Amino acid sequence: MSRVVALGAGRMGRGIAQVFAYAGYEVEIIDFKERPVTDAVSVLAGARAEIRENLNFLHSLEAIEKDEIEATLERVKTVTLSKAEDSLSGADYVFEGVPETLEAKEDAISRASRVMKPDGVLASTTSTMLSNTLAGFSIRPEHFLNAHFLNPAYLIPLVEVSPSSRTEDAVTERFMALLRRIGKVPVKCKAAPGYIVPRLQSLVMSEACRMVEQGVATADDIDSAVRSGLGLRFATMGPLEFVDWGGLDILYYANRYLTEELGARYQAPPIVDKLMEAGHLGLKTGRGIYDFGDMDVEAYRTEKLSTFVALLKHLD
Repeated sequence: MSRVVALGAGRMGRGIAQVFAYAGYEVEIIDFKERPVTDAVSVLAGARAEIRENLNFLHSLEAIEKDEIEATLERVKTVTLSKAEDSLSGADYVFEGVPETLEAKEDAISRASRVMKPDGVLASTTSTMLSNTLAGFSIRPEHFLNAHFLNPAYLIPLVEVSPSSRTEDAVTERFMALLRRIGKVPVKCKAAPGYIVPRLQSLVMSEACRMVEQGVATADDIDSAVRSGLGLRFATMGPLEFVDWGGLDILYYANRYLTEELGARYQAPPIVDKLMEAGHLGLKTGRGIYDFGDMDVEAYRTEKLSTFVALLKHLD
């Protein structure tokens, strides 16, 4: 089984270590910061304590069995800086999770890549920096990529995998297969600011703040509207599915109105105009952003609505 290292003993490193250990992998958490040994031991003890707390919490919710707590913890080893090179040299996958500064990333990635074995894969977990930039710090950029876990890493299934322009395709596919084996849902995106989810949620959160500022609704009513409406919709289908489900023409005309009333931030991108002109409006025309030509549309509708009803039942 592959050897996994969490490089950095902070929140992200702890969460990733927990995920892999629970999935059966031997994981080492390295405190990669220069500090007195007693302080390093304390930090690493805190990492183990947090993982234990998370596992106890999951057990209290009947999400895992009691005997899985100790079994998972036994697979988590902690390593101080003095032993870091030995740990990194035998690792198949290293997840860098040092603080979110370019200087810290450059230091950690360059040091780690110099001692890793040639076929080892080094993944940053940054939520802001581009993989093309960070790959330049590695001596083997073809074996470097970014893996953006959403917090808490041990609960959220999604991992946004962003290879750099120099990452080998085989490395990306092998890495995504590893994530699937531990129960994650990896998606691939180019090295672009905001990746997928942060880019989408930043717009939603900013607009929600703007509505509070303008007195459109209270914060409580806005959040209630999202939990009871927008959130439920997007828990069962993605935003692009939803465009095709309702009809791209609805988005087209809504954006035109909102652009006139609220400004250019609501102006639709050219792809919407092109699809509108071509008559590709979604489910009702057989093609939109998705092509429904070879799909059993009625079965698809039934599946989506059934999932929606099941979710409503679960939420009571």
